[in-house]
Amino acid sequence: MYRISFVPILVLILSVSFCPVGCAAEEGITEKRTPDVVYVGSPRDVVAKMLDMVKVTKDDVLYDLGCGDGRIVATAAKKYGCRAVGYDINPVRVREAVENVKRNGVEDLVKIERKDIFKVDLSEASVVTLYLLPEMNVKLIPQLEKLKPGSRIVAHDYSIEGYPPDTTITMNSKEDGVEHYVYLWTTPLKPGEEEEPEEEEESGVDEDE
Repeated sequence: MYRISFVPILVLILSVSFCPVGCAAEEGITEKRTPDVVYVGSPRDVVAKMLDMVKVTKDDVLYDLGCGDGRIVATAAKKYGCRAVGYDINPVRVREAVENVKRNGVEDLVKIERKDIFKVDLSEASVVTLYLLPEMNVKLIPQLEKLKPGSRIVAHDYSIEGYPPDTTITMNSKEDGVEHYVYLWTTPLKPGEEEEPEEEEESGVDEDE
């Protein structure tokens, strides 16, 4: 009797401990809940600017909190050869992200997980990307403050209240014709007051992602 009941338990342990990109892991979700925001993807030229601002290299580990369809992690891995992890709580977005990663041929570099972003351990990240509402950015501060010194945080459109960015730019996206803000911090985060953003006209689009 005991041998028969042990086998499925062992199989379950093995299946949870190994999860390639095609079988997005589910962690940190203890109850059913709706996403905190309605998903709107960053225009691809804004994504390109975000990654350029943080100066991503192949040695980086990039975490995208609220990864949506995975366009940031797929672009980062494909263009720069870095490792990347995308987190989202919406199963629809997770499936889209997995397919996007496969379509771009970066399954060996990117992992997608269905997980509550407010429970993610950021200790392995050297770059964190955000496109979240202001109150969500503030809620992430305790996690962001635990990043290794010299890590970079880049946020689209919404800053982190009370923590002025090192660099702020505005850019006009050729994809949607809208003005966007991009904010950059290098850790450790420093509290203070924000300054007016710089104007920037440059815009570029990566077609494949």
